[in-house]
Parts: sequence; structure tokens; C-alpha cells
Amino acid sequence: MPRRNSPAKRITPPDNKYNNLHVAMIINRMMRGGKKSIAEGIMYDALSLIEERLKRNPIEVMEQSLRNVAPAIEVKPMRVGGATYQVPVEVPIERGTTLAMRWILENSRKRGGRNMSEKLAGELMDAFNGQGASVKRKDDTHRMAEANKAFAHFR
Repeated sequence: MPRRNSPAKRITPPDNKYNNLHVAMIINRMMRGGKKSIAEGIMYDALSLIEERLKRNPIEVMEQSLRNVAPAIEVKPMRVGGATYQVPVEVPIERGTTLAMRWILENSRKRGGRNMSEKLAGELMDAFNGQGASVKRKDDTHRMAEANKAFAHFR
């Protein structure tokens, strides 16, 4: 990674079906080995399952679940005088969304279920309702930041 200037931010085009940027980003993160059509099928199946079960717009459910999982504060290790402190820092919006997507996909892969689309739909619905492993991960992150609030002046 260059030290002097950061590389230009790449813009992800929205997906074809819903014309939504976050759907495209989740598809790209879910993709393994360049199999994008399989990842798209899983995502669209999960969104149709959400629409079928909750009788709501699946894009709104997904957006709300991302907002429920995105952390507002996290800890970063900072070295001060030979000791490393876990310093709480605010999370930028883009990083919060990225972490939310990463945690939702990670926890949906760990979930028990028949196929990935059901697991992903279940994790998104749990996050929408404010429960599940992804929301617990966010709460743990916030709890850790709260516990280390004494080191906030090192920021």
C-alpha cells in the first residue's frame, strides 16, 4: 500500500435486478472463485424468501438489517510509550457498512440450514429484528469500546 497517497476509490455498479448498490456489494463479497452468477442466484433467492416470509419490500429489510448491524464505534490498537492500548474510535459510514456485510455473510455461512440462500435470508431477517449473531457481534464491539473509554484521549 502506498505511503504518500491513497489509491482512487473504485465505484461498484449497482446490481441488474434491483438497481441497488448494497445488493451488488453483498453479491461481490459472497462470490467465491469468480462465480458471480451463483452468488447472484443465492442473493436473489434470499431476497425472494424474505419477501415471501415477511411480506415486505426485501430491499428495505436488507437496508435496515445493515443499519442494525453496522457499528458506530470500534477499538484500534495504538502503541504509546511501549504499551499497546485498545483505543475506541468512531467508525466511518462506509467502513460500518462493510463490516456489517462481512459479519452478516460470515454468520450466515456458520448458520445451520439447507442452503446458503436460506441461511442468508435467516441472518438478514434476524438482523432486521435486532437479534442474531451479527447484532451480537456489533454489541460486543460497542461493549469493548465502552470498556476502553479510558484510553480515548490517545486518539
